[in-house]
Amino acid sequence: MAEASLLGNLTENAEWMQRKDVLMGIGVVAVVAMLIIPLPTFLLDFLMSVSLLIGLIVLMIVMFIPKAYDFSIFPALLLITTVFRLALNVSSTRLILLNGAAFDGKIIRTFGNFVVGGNYVVGFIVFTILIAVQFMVITKGATRTAEVAARFTLDSLPGKQMTIDADFQNGVITEEEATKRRLNLRRETDFYGAMDGASKFVQGDVKVGILITIINIIGGFVIGMAMRGEAFDVAIKTYTLLSIGDGLVGQIPSLLTTTATGIIVTRAVSDNSLPDDLADQFTSQPRALLIAAVALGASALIPGFPKITIIFLAGGLGLLGFFLLQARKDEVQKAESVSKEMAGKAKKPESVMPLVNVDAMEVEIGYSLIPLVDPDQGGTLLDRITNIRRMSALNMGLIVPPIRIRDNMELEPNSYSILIRGVEIGSGSLEVGKLMAMDSGNVIEKIEGSEFVEPVFNLKAIWINPDRRDFAERGGYTVVDCPTIIATHLTEIIKRHAAEILGRQEVKQLIDNIKQDYPAVIEDILGNNKLTLSVIQRVLQNLLREKISIRNMITIFETMATYADYTSDPGVLTEYIRVALSRQICKDHVTDGKNLSVITVDPEIEGIIRQSIHDDPIEGQVVGLDPSTHEIVMTTLLDAYKSVKNAGHEAVYLVSPHIRSVLFTLLEREVPDAVVLSYNEIVPTVNVNVLTSAMVTSNIR
Repeated sequence: MAEASLLGNLTENAEWMQRKDVLMGIGVVAVVAMLIIPLPTFLLDFLMSVSLLIGLIVLMIVMFIPKAYDFSIFPALLLITTVFRLALNVSSTRLILLNGAAFDGKIIRTFGNFVVGGNYVVGFIVFTILIAVQFMVITKGATRTAEVAARFTLDSLPGKQMTIDADFQNGVITEEEATKRRLNLRRETDFYGAMDGASKFVQGDVKVGILITIINIIGGFVIGMAMRGEAFDVAIKTYTLLSIGDGLVGQIPSLLTTTATGIIVTRAVSDNSLPDDLADQFTSQPRALLIAAVALGASALIPGFPKITIIFLAGGLGLLGFFLLQARKDEVQKAESVSKEMAGKAKKPESVMPLVNVDAMEVEIGYSLIPLVDPDQGGTLLDRITNIRRMSALNMGLIVPPIRIRDNMELEPNSYSILIRGVEIGSGSLEVGKLMAMDSGNVIEKIEGSEFVEPVFNLKAIWINPDRRDFAERGGYTVVDCPTIIATHLTEIIKRHAAEILGRQEVKQLIDNIKQDYPAVIEDILGNNKLTLSVIQRVLQNLLREKISIRNMITIFETMATYADYTSDPGVLTEYIRVALSRQICKDHVTDGKNLSVITVDPEIEGIIRQSIHDDPIEGQVVGLDPSTHEIVMTTLLDAYKSVKNAGHEAVYLVSPHIRSVLFTLLEREVPDAVVLSYNEIVPTVNVNVLTSAMVTSNIR
């Protein structure tokens, strides 16, 4: 029974100890109480030991965390530890002034006698130097760095948010990854903003430490001589040693915390801890170590220098550089042997039949870009392509076939090429190991770098080194890495050429997928050969060609089933389906959820286009205009397009249903982002706002 009772008490105590909020409240009250209630010397020694321990723990944590904002409680911890040290200073001052020479605080006396040799003059000099280093170098530098980091972090916030949104929309990252990156961005911003204010507590702590030490010396000297009748030399020695010992006990934890503050605000963006970064970067250049070893060894020839010490250090540094250089040579030889082994396997007879197959999509890369693909070398391009295919299915309803990635020795080492059905559609050149910085419109400070034209949108950009990424983002640039460039380029090509990518095999997969849940709809379409697979493919291609998502496949197939008894013309079916998808189509182009800004077309132009339409047995409706009329019509349409785009609006043409499809065909080549809607596609809840009208200014006929 006694053992059961004891176990029950321990369990209850363990549960109570887990109430961190209760413990934190008790701790804060205890710190405040220390400012008022005298402490016994043994408790004072214990709390001073705790203060030293906290300083060491904070410094070690800061050195080993990968990212600064992983230690998000650091700003609040600075305030708590500062108040804790000040409370200890007040308590120790009270005991020193009350007890004088009888004061028996072991830690303070140890610092007063052992650390400074028991000499108050030496102690005062050491204390002054320590305070000067902490106040003039570490604290001032950390405070200034925190201010600059907070300002640049806040200035770069819009650009970073735009980068995350762009990566998510282009399928480079998933929704979960985007949410995580937004959370980390908010944590980083909050952290540096809090550090800007918290660093002021450290600065004030140093100033108060100097003031308390001076007051202790003067106050103790007056109390010792005036109230206790002590001799001058006894009083000044006693209170100076105790005050300096007390000051050192308070300032050493403060120095550790201040050093941690300087480290955490000067950390560059990295996925490793500070020791890992130091080890990796200091050992990354073995030749530099060898040269430094030779230079250090040569300094042993200078008369008066400690030759043994210098030779020992130079020899150790030289051995380290030699072993690192040898390790690199072994890695190169190993890579060459693996390459030769693979080449030997490649010489075996192989079937040439796979060579005649043409993949739906391919990405060819030069040999310098292979690390972007190889997961063993940190390459992420394969994962990004998987996300691109996923986002294409979500955003467009398009099943993108597997994308083959292969190295092409005929390409430039830093180049890549994107092919559809074996034909190059896009290409670009990258600098591996560097980042691309683009002006997002919010640049506050220009940076230097190698200028070039980025391959996706043909915008001016700059190549920068990875260590300048944080600086560039704080300056307002949008910074992306090489895999992101290829992924974004691939995403844009898929959007622009979705109709070409959708083959009959992909259409068959879509039909089979719908058939599992809606067999009646598929039976109504394909039964009795109402619609063939080729007709369905052309209808879906027509929709994708005009950037309309085909994800709402049920509505598309049900509309086909409704009108399949009357027509099998892909163009006519497409127009019926567009009306059925009118809510989706309008939603893609309205602003404020209800306003649609459009360009109307002069009825005279509509009449001319309508009269020139004729039916082709293969192509469907086509328009035939004589060259002069065609030039006047296109000039009128393009002038209206340019005026609307220059005003910052999307160019959406609104015309009658009879000419909608042929007008899009006319504009498609000249205006890649053309949007042409018919009156039948405007839902009742949308307000139409006419921006301009495409009107002829000369006689067409």
